Amino acid sequence: MSPDLRRSVMEHQYLRDRLTTEFPEADEDTLRDTLEGLSSLPEALAALTRSYLDDLALAAALGMRIDAMQERLGRIEHRADKKRELVTTVMERADIKKLAEPDFTASLRPSPPAVVVTDEAQIPEAYWKPQPPKLDRQGISAALKAGGTVSGAVLSNPEMVLSVRTR
Repeated sequence: MSPDLRRSVMEHQYLRDRLTTEFPEADEDTLRDTLEGLSSLPEALAALTRSYLDDLALAAALGMRIDAMQERLGRIEHRADKKRELVTTVMERADIKKLAEPDFTASLRPSPPAVVVTDEAQIPEAYWKPQPPKLDRQGISAALKAGGTVSGAVLSNPEMVLSVRTR
């Protein structure tokens, strides 16, 4: 919390305590309206909320830019793969085993053999990797929200969430 905001919160709390002490019969709306006129906290919170909205807009714009750049990266990588395949194919057909240039050397050589699984059911158990169990948080949440009990789990108390709407 910034020093300015901390000071505004302390000032607001001090004014609230004083008004409550001086005017115990004041209802909550009157107290809130009076505090709004005396305290700088609402302006500080409004400025902080505007900054939050600016950050959201910037994050969204960056996300869109990153998505566009990821798409471009994918296209460039695909183009590079196609060029590599073309060089390989042409060198194979022309029976060129090695291409030596001042800035690179390209050569064809056989790749190591790859595993081809023809029937998974026939693979011995020794070649299967066990997977660690994974907690089904959505299932637990659904069961608890439906009124059930799940040993070792409970629903937390709801937290306050800020909702900001823009026009």
